[in-house]
Amino acid sequence: MPSLNRRSVLGAAAALAATSRARASTWRPTRPMRVIVPAPAGGITDIGGRIVAAQLQAAWGQPVVVDNRAGGGGIIGTTEFLRAAPDGETLLVGNIGPQAIAYTLFRELPYAPTAFAPVSGLIRGPNVLVLHPSVPATTLPEFIALLRSRPGALNYGSSGIGQSPHLSGVWFLQLLGATATHVPFRGSAPALTDLLGGNIQFMFENLIAASQHVQAGRLRALGVTSAERSPLFPDLPALRELAPELASYDVSTWVGLFAHSNAPAEAVAACNAEIRKALAQPDNASRLAQTGSQAHVTTVEQFGDFVSRETAKWRDVIRREGLVMELT
Repeated sequence: MPSLNRRSVLGAAAALAATSRARASTWRPTRPMRVIVPAPAGGITDIGGRIVAAQLQAAWGQPVVVDNRAGGGGIIGTTEFLRAAPDGETLLVGNIGPQAIAYTLFRELPYAPTAFAPVSGLIRGPNVLVLHPSVPATTLPEFIALLRSRPGALNYGSSGIGQSPHLSGVWFLQLLGATATHVPFRGSAPALTDLLGGNIQFMFENLIAASQHVQAGRLRALGVTSAERSPLFPDLPALRELAPELASYDVSTWVGLFAHSNAPAEAVAACNAEIRKALAQPDNASRLAQTGSQAHVTTVEQFGDFVSRETAKWRDVIRREGLVMELT
Protein backbone atom coordinates (compact mmCIF):
# COMPACT_ATOMS: atom_id res chain seq x y z
CA MET A 1 0.00 0.00 0.00
CA PRO A 2 1.53 3.37 -0.97
CA SER A 3 2.28 5.79 1.90
CA LEU A 4 0.39 9.03 2.28
CA ASN A 5 2.31 12.28 2.70
CA ARG A 6 0.98 15.64 3.80
CA ARG A 7 0.86 16.99 0.24
CA SER A 8 -1.25 14.11 -1.05
CA VAL A 9 -3.66 14.38 1.91
CA LEU A 10 -4.10 18.10 1.38
CA GLY A 11 -4.55 17.54 -2.33
CA ALA A 12 -7.27 14.99 -1.72
CA ALA A 13 -9.03 17.33 0.71
CA ALA A 14 -8.87 20.18 -1.78
CA ALA A 15 -10.27 17.97 -4.51
CA LEU A 16 -13.13 16.88 -2.24
CA ALA A 17 -13.92 20.49 -1.33
CA ALA A 18 -13.86 21.48 -4.99
CA THR A 19 -16.24 18.65 -5.85
CA SER A 20 -18.61 19.77 -3.07
CA ARG A 21 -18.55 23.35 -4.34
CA ALA A 22 -19.21 22.18 -7.89
CA ARG A 23 -22.20 20.16 -6.77
CA ALA A 24 -23.52 23.12 -4.79
CA SER A 25 -23.13 25.41 -7.78
CA THR A 26 -25.23 23.11 -9.97
CA TRP A 27 -28.09 22.49 -7.49
CA ARG A 28 -31.30 24.34 -8.28
CA PRO A 29 -34.83 24.03 -6.91
CA THR A 30 -37.25 22.33 -9.26
CA ARG A 31 -40.36 24.16 -8.09
CA PRO A 32 -41.37 27.21 -5.99
CA MET A 33 -39.67 27.22 -2.59
CA ARG A 34 -41.18 27.86 0.84
CA VAL A 35 -39.41 29.53 3.77
CA ILE A 36 -41.24 28.85 7.01
CA VAL A 37 -40.86 31.55 9.66
CA PRO A 38 -42.15 30.37 13.08
CA ALA A 39 -42.82 33.94 14.21
CA PRO A 40 -45.12 36.86 13.35
CA ALA A 41 -44.42 39.21 10.48
CA GLY A 42 -42.28 42.24 11.26
CA GLY A 43 -39.95 40.81 13.92
CA ILE A 44 -36.28 39.95 13.61
CA THR A 45 -36.94 36.31 12.64
CA ASP A 46 -39.29 37.49 9.88
CA ILE A 47 -36.66 39.93 8.64
CA GLY A 48 -34.28 36.99 8.32
CA GLY A 49 -36.89 35.10 6.32
CA ARG A 50 -37.42 38.02 3.95
CA ILE A 51 -33.68 38.32 3.32
CA VAL A 52 -33.48 34.59 2.55
CA ALA A 53 -36.50 34.62 0.23
CA ALA A 54 -35.36 37.66 -1.74
CA GLN A 55 -31.88 36.25 -2.30
CA LEU A 56 -32.93 32.73 -3.31
CA GLN A 57 -35.63 33.98 -5.67
CA ALA A 58 -33.19 36.37 -7.36
CA ALA A 59 -30.53 33.66 -7.64
CA TRP A 60 -32.64 30.83 -9.02
CA GLY A 61 -35.67 32.43 -10.61
CA GLN A 62 -38.16 30.28 -8.73
CA PRO A 63 -40.80 31.98 -6.56
CA VAL A 64 -39.91 31.81 -2.85
CA VAL A 65 -42.83 32.22 -0.44
CA VAL A 66 -42.38 33.30 3.19
CA ASP A 67 -44.86 31.36 5.33
CA ASN A 68 -45.30 32.86 8.82
CA ARG A 69 -46.47 30.17 11.26
CA ALA A 70 -46.36 31.90 14.64
CA GLY A 71 -47.30 30.42 18.00
CA GLY A 72 -46.00 28.20 20.75
CA GLY A 73 -42.69 30.03 21.05
CA GLY A 74 -41.76 28.95 17.53
CA ILE A 75 -42.65 25.29 18.07
CA ILE A 76 -45.78 25.35 15.87
CA GLY A 77 -43.92 26.63 12.81
CA THR A 78 -40.97 24.33 13.44
CA THR A 79 -43.26 21.29 13.62
CA GLU A 80 -44.99 22.38 10.41
CA PHE A 81 -41.62 22.60 8.68
CA LEU A 82 -40.76 19.02 9.61
CA ARG A 83 -43.91 17.78 7.82
CA ALA A 84 -42.57 19.02 4.48
CA ALA A 85 -40.59 16.87 2.08
CA PRO A 86 -36.85 16.82 2.95
CA ASP A 87 -35.80 17.98 -0.51
CA GLY A 88 -34.13 21.30 0.37
CA GLU A 89 -36.95 23.25 -1.25
CA THR A 90 -38.67 23.99 2.07
CA LEU A 91 -36.47 25.81 4.57
CA LEU A 92 -36.88 27.00 8.15
CA VAL A 93 -35.75 30.31 9.57
CA GLY A 94 -35.24 29.34 13.20
CA ASN A 95 -33.98 31.22 16.21
CA ILE A 96 -32.51 30.83 19.67
CA GLY A 97 -35.86 29.76 21.18
CA PRO A 98 -37.11 26.74 19.24
CA GLN A 99 -33.66 25.75 17.93
CA ALA A 100 -31.61 25.89 21.16
CA ILE A 101 -33.52 26.73 24.35
CA ALA A 102 -36.64 24.61 23.74
CA TYR A 103 -34.81 21.27 23.77
CA THR A 104 -34.27 21.54 27.52
CA LEU A 105 -37.02 23.94 28.54
CA PHE A 106 -40.04 21.97 27.29
CA ARG A 107 -41.14 18.54 28.36
CA GLU A 108 -41.96 16.18 25.46
CA LEU A 109 -40.88 18.51 22.67
CA PRO A 110 -42.05 16.94 19.38
CA TYR A 111 -38.64 17.20 17.67
CA ALA A 112 -34.92 16.82 18.42
CA PRO A 113 -31.78 18.63 17.22
CA THR A 114 -31.04 15.74 14.87
CA ALA A 115 -34.15 16.64 12.82
CA PHE A 116 -32.38 19.66 11.31
CA ALA A 117 -29.46 20.40 9.03
CA PRO A 118 -28.00 23.80 9.96
CA VAL A 119 -27.52 25.81 6.76
CA SER A 120 -26.30 29.30 7.69
CA GLY A 121 -26.25 31.93 10.35
CA LEU A 122 -28.33 34.98 9.53
CA ILE A 123 -28.56 37.50 12.37
CA ARG A 124 -27.06 38.09 15.83
CA GLY A 125 -27.74 40.89 18.29
CA PRO A 126 -27.16 41.52 22.01
CA ASN A 127 -29.49 42.33 24.83
CA VAL A 128 -28.57 45.15 27.22
CA LEU A 129 -28.79 45.30 31.01
CA VAL A 130 -30.79 48.38 32.00
CA LEU A 131 -31.76 49.70 35.44
CA HIS A 132 -34.40 52.11 36.62
CA PRO A 133 -32.64 55.35 37.66
CA SER A 134 -33.82 54.88 41.26
CA VAL A 135 -31.54 51.87 41.67
CA PRO A 136 -28.53 53.06 43.69
CA ALA A 137 -25.86 51.72 41.33
CA THR A 138 -24.18 53.48 38.43
CA THR A 139 -21.63 50.80 37.52
CA LEU A 140 -21.79 47.04 37.18
CA PRO A 141 -19.57 46.39 40.26
CA GLU A 142 -21.90 48.61 42.31
CA PHE A 143 -24.92 46.74 40.98
CA ILE A 144 -23.36 43.36 41.76
CA ALA A 145 -22.63 44.50 45.31
CA LEU A 146 -26.25 45.68 45.66
CA LEU A 147 -27.63 42.34 44.44
CA ARG A 148 -25.45 40.42 46.87
CA SER A 149 -26.33 42.66 49.78
CA ARG A 150 -30.09 42.30 49.19
CA PRO A 151 -30.75 38.68 48.11
CA GLY A 152 -34.02 38.39 46.22
CA ALA A 153 -35.06 41.96 46.99
CA LEU A 154 -34.71 43.40 43.49
CA ASN A 155 -37.21 42.51 40.77
CA TYR A 156 -36.34 41.97 37.13
CA GLY A 157 -38.77 41.70 34.26
CA SER A 158 -38.76 39.80 31.00
CA SER A 159 -40.90 39.02 27.96
CA GLY A 160 -41.75 35.63 29.44
CA ILE A 161 -40.38 32.53 31.16
CA GLY A 162 -37.73 30.83 29.07
CA GLN A 163 -37.35 33.71 26.63
CA SER A 164 -33.86 35.02 25.85
CA PRO A 165 -34.19 38.13 28.11
CA HIS A 166 -35.27 35.94 31.03
CA LEU A 167 -32.42 33.47 30.55
CA SER A 168 -29.98 36.37 30.14
CA GLY A 169 -30.90 37.28 33.72
CA VAL A 170 -30.87 33.69 34.97
CA TRP A 171 -27.34 33.01 33.72
CA PHE A 172 -26.11 36.43 34.88
CA LEU A 173 -27.31 35.72 38.43
CA GLN A 174 -25.98 32.16 38.39
CA LEU A 175 -22.49 33.33 37.49
CA LEU A 176 -22.57 36.01 40.20
CA GLY A 177 -24.00 33.71 42.87
CA ALA A 178 -26.71 36.32 43.43
CA THR A 179 -30.51 36.19 43.49
CA ALA A 180 -33.32 38.45 42.31
CA THR A 181 -37.04 37.97 41.73
CA HIS A 182 -38.17 37.31 38.19
CA VAL A 183 -41.41 38.97 37.05
CA PRO A 184 -42.57 37.57 33.68
CA PHE A 185 -44.74 39.65 31.35
CA ARG A 186 -46.62 38.88 28.14
CA GLY A 187 -44.04 40.42 25.86
CA SER A 188 -41.21 42.90 26.25
CA ALA A 189 -43.35 46.06 25.81
CA PRO A 190 -45.31 45.70 29.10
CA ALA A 191 -42.13 44.69 30.92
CA LEU A 192 -40.37 47.81 29.66
CA THR A 193 -43.36 49.93 30.69
CA ASP A 194 -43.17 48.61 34.24
CA LEU A 195 -39.42 49.20 34.33
CA LEU A 196 -39.90 52.81 33.20
CA GLY A 197 -42.51 53.19 35.95
CA GLY A 198 -40.15 51.86 38.61
CA ASN A 199 -42.33 48.84 39.39
CA ILE A 200 -39.40 46.55 38.61
CA GLN A 201 -35.76 47.48 39.05
CA PHE A 202 -33.93 46.00 36.07
CA MET A 203 -34.23 43.86 32.95
CA PHE A 204 -32.35 42.57 29.94
CA GLU A 205 -33.86 44.17 26.86
CA ASN A 206 -33.28 44.44 23.12
CA LEU A 207 -30.56 47.02 22.53
CA ILE A 208 -32.51 49.26 20.13
CA ALA A 209 -35.74 49.09 22.15
CA ALA A 210 -33.90 50.28 25.27
CA SER A 211 -31.53 52.77 23.64
CA GLN A 212 -34.01 55.64 23.24
CA HIS A 213 -34.86 55.47 26.95
CA VAL A 214 -31.20 55.30 27.93
CA GLN A 215 -30.36 58.33 25.79
CA ALA A 216 -33.28 60.25 27.35
CA GLY A 217 -32.12 59.39 30.88
CA ARG A 218 -35.18 57.31 31.68
CA LEU A 219 -33.06 54.16 32.08
CA ARG A 220 -29.44 53.46 32.96
CA ALA A 221 -27.49 51.00 30.76
CA LEU A 222 -24.66 49.01 32.34
CA GLY A 223 -23.52 46.84 29.43
CA VAL A 224 -24.41 44.52 26.59
CA THR A 225 -24.75 40.77 26.97
CA SER A 226 -22.66 39.79 23.93
CA ALA A 227 -19.01 38.80 24.12
CA GLU A 228 -17.96 41.95 22.26
CA ARG A 229 -19.24 45.50 22.25
CA SER A 230 -21.94 46.40 19.77
CA PRO A 231 -20.60 48.45 16.84
CA LEU A 232 -23.78 50.54 17.10
CA PHE A 233 -22.92 51.65 20.66
CA PRO A 234 -19.15 51.14 20.98
CA ASP A 235 -18.91 53.12 24.23
CA LEU A 236 -21.20 50.64 26.01
CA PRO A 237 -19.04 47.81 27.41
CA ALA A 238 -19.74 44.12 27.26
CA LEU A 239 -20.74 42.93 30.73
CA ARG A 240 -17.99 40.31 30.70
CA GLU A 241 -15.42 43.13 30.52
CA LEU A 242 -16.51 44.47 33.89
CA ALA A 243 -16.52 41.49 36.28
CA PRO A 244 -14.27 38.40 36.36
CA GLU A 245 -17.23 36.23 37.35
CA LEU A 246 -18.79 37.02 33.96
CA ALA A 247 -15.79 35.99 31.83
CA SER A 248 -17.84 33.28 30.10
CA TYR A 249 -20.99 35.38 29.75
CA ASP A 250 -22.04 35.69 26.10
CA VAL A 251 -25.70 36.05 25.13
CA SER A 252 -27.01 37.05 21.73
CA THR A 253 -30.44 36.60 20.29
CA TRP A 254 -29.90 34.94 16.93
CA VAL A 255 -31.65 33.79 13.79
CA GLY A 256 -30.44 31.13 11.37
CA LEU A 257 -31.44 29.04 8.38
CA PHE A 258 -32.15 25.30 8.63
CA ALA A 259 -33.04 22.48 6.25
CA HIS A 260 -34.37 19.04 7.03
CA SER A 261 -31.65 16.64 8.24
CA ASN A 262 -32.29 14.47 5.17
CA ALA A 263 -32.05 17.33 2.69
CA PRO A 264 -29.46 16.88 -0.07
CA ALA A 265 -26.02 18.13 0.97
CA GLU A 266 -25.79 19.95 -2.36
CA ALA A 267 -28.93 21.94 -1.53
CA VAL A 268 -27.59 22.89 1.89
CA ALA A 269 -24.28 24.04 0.40
CA ALA A 270 -25.99 25.98 -2.40
CA CYS A 271 -28.30 27.80 0.02
CA ASN A 272 -25.38 28.67 2.29
CA ALA A 273 -23.46 30.18 -0.62
CA GLU A 274 -26.42 32.38 -1.58
CA ILE A 275 -27.06 33.52 2.01
CA ARG A 276 -23.43 34.56 2.38
CA LYS A 277 -23.89 36.75 -0.69
CA ALA A 278 -27.07 38.26 0.73
CA LEU A 279 -25.49 39.11 4.08
CA ALA A 280 -22.63 40.90 2.33
CA GLN A 281 -25.01 43.38 0.72
CA PRO A 282 -24.85 46.87 2.30
CA ASP A 283 -28.62 47.37 2.24
CA ASN A 284 -29.14 44.23 4.32
CA ALA A 285 -26.44 45.28 6.76
CA SER A 286 -28.17 48.65 7.14
CA ARG A 287 -31.54 46.97 7.64
CA LEU A 288 -30.14 44.80 10.42
CA ALA A 289 -28.37 47.72 12.10
CA GLN A 290 -31.74 49.42 12.52
CA THR A 291 -32.77 46.48 14.74
CA GLY A 292 -29.57 46.56 16.79
CA SER A 293 -28.32 43.40 15.09
CA GLN A 294 -25.56 42.28 12.73
CA ALA A 295 -25.19 39.78 9.93
CA HIS A 296 -24.02 36.39 11.19
CA VAL A 297 -22.00 35.08 8.25
CA THR A 298 -20.97 31.42 8.58
CA THR A 299 -20.12 28.32 6.65
CA VAL A 300 -22.41 25.32 7.07
CA GLU A 301 -19.94 23.77 9.50
CA GLN A 302 -19.48 26.96 11.53
CA PHE A 303 -23.20 27.39 11.96
CA GLY A 304 -23.64 23.75 12.98
CA ASP A 305 -20.95 24.17 15.64
CA PHE A 306 -22.54 27.41 16.83
CA VAL A 307 -25.98 25.82 17.24
CA SER A 308 -24.49 22.87 19.14
CA ARG A 309 -22.70 25.22 21.55
CA GLU A 310 -25.82 27.30 22.07
CA THR A 311 -27.91 24.20 22.78
CA ALA A 312 -25.38 22.92 25.31
CA LYS A 313 -25.02 26.31 26.99
CA TRP A 314 -28.74 26.80 27.56
CA ARG A 315 -29.18 23.18 28.60
CA ASP A 316 -26.77 23.78 31.48
CA VAL A 317 -28.33 27.11 32.48
CA ILE A 318 -31.89 25.77 32.41
CA ARG A 319 -31.05 22.62 34.34
CA ARG A 320 -29.23 24.56 37.06
CA GLU A 321 -32.28 26.78 37.41
CA GLY A 322 -34.65 23.80 37.42
CA LEU A 323 -36.89 25.25 34.69
CA VAL A 324 -39.35 22.90 33.02
CA MET A 325 -42.41 23.91 31.01
CA GLU A 326 -45.29 21.95 29.54
CA LEU A 327 -46.33 22.42 25.93
CA THR A 328 -49.75 24.05 25.67
